[in-house]
Amino acid sequence: MSYNLLKGKRGIIFGALNEHSIAWKVAERAYEEGATFVLTNAPIALRMGELNDLAAKTGSQIIGADATSIDDLNNLVEKSMEILGGKIDFVLHSIGMSVNVRKGKHYTDSNYDFTTKGWDISAVSFHKVMNVLYNKKAMSEWGSIVALTYMAAQRVFPDYNDMADNKAYLESIARSFGYFFGRDYKVRVNTISQSPTATTAGSGVKGFDGFIEYAEKMSPLGNATALECADYTITLFSDLTKKVTLQNLFHDGGFSNMGVSDPVMDKFLGEE
Repeated sequence: MSYNLLKGKRGIIFGALNEHSIAWKVAERAYEEGATFVLTNAPIALRMGELNDLAAKTGSQIIGADATSIDDLNNLVEKSMEILGGKIDFVLHSIGMSVNVRKGKHYTDSNYDFTTKGWDISAVSFHKVMNVLYNKKAMSEWGSIVALTYMAAQRVFPDYNDMADNKAYLESIARSFGYFFGRDYKVRVNTISQSPTATTAGSGVKGFDGFIEYAEKMSPLGNATALECADYTITLFSDLTKKVTLQNLFHDGGFSNMGVSDPVMDKFLGEE
C-alpha cells in the first residue's frame, strides 16, 4: 500500500547489495511512496551486477562511490543533485564491514589495521557523508538522514566482535553531527537499531541463526523484518517526523526493553 509519503522528494541510498538488503527494501518502498533517488555502493559491490536490477525497477541511476573517500562523495553529491534536479531530501547510510570478522580474528586478538579499516567503512564514512552534504549545503530544509545500527552498541553480543564498537561510534557521530545539521539547516539525523536481520552482512556473524531464533523468542512482537525496517525508515524520511532528531530508535519488536521472556524461560526450565 502506498501513502505518497515521499512524493516529490529526492534522495541518496547507500548500501543496497541484493534483494535481502535493508537498503534494497528501502529503495523499493521509497519508489512506491513517490520518491526519486540515486543508488550508490562501492565499486566492488557494483561489479556483482545486482544493483542494476533495482535501478531498472525504480527508474534510478547508479553512481559508484567509496564512502570512505571525500573525493568520491563530493562527486556523488554533485552528480546526484544534477540528476535529481535539486537538493537532497533524504539519505540512507546502510554501510558496515568488519575485516576482523571476515578474517576470523577474535575480538581479544584483533588485527588493528583491520580494526581501522572497519571503523573507517562502518562509522567514519557516515561522518564523511554528512561532512560533504553539510559543506555543500546539499540537504533541503527539514531533510532527513538515517543510518542503520544494532544494539550491540549498548550491550554485549560476544560474536559481533568489533562491529559493536563501530556501531557505537556510528551512533555518536549521528548525535554530534546531527546537532549541527539541525541547528544550521533544520535537517534531522537519526539511527535505527534494527532486529538481527538475515542480510549478507548480518549472516556473516558467527552463530547468527541461533541468535535470530533467540531474539525472536525474546521479543514480544517477534523480530522486525528487512521490509518492516524499510517501512519505518520511510516514516523518518517523511514530513510526519520533522521534529525527530538525534535519536537512536529501536526497531526490534521490543527486544531492547526485555529482561527475559516466557518462551526463553520455558526453554531453560525444560517446559518446551
